[in-house]
Amino acid sequence: MANNKIYLAMRVLPFIANYGRELRIGTDTKRKEKIEKAIEFAERMRRVQEEAGAVLRNIQEDMKRQVDRR
Repeated sequence: MANNKIYLAMRVLPFIANYGRELRIGTDTKRKEKIEKAIEFAERMRRVQEEAGAVLRNIQEDMKRQVDRR
């Protein structure tokens, strides 16, 4: 890979020269952590939405009972 080869004239990887960081090839352990955190976030949001939906259904039923009494 051209960006991952140290050139004698530059004595640095072109990728580092362009982006200021090393090129990562292969698996990224940090990415796995990010995916796990994203999954946890999605699950937490799903639970919050389910709870909010249950509360709204209860309110809707209460409102219906009040209207039906009149």
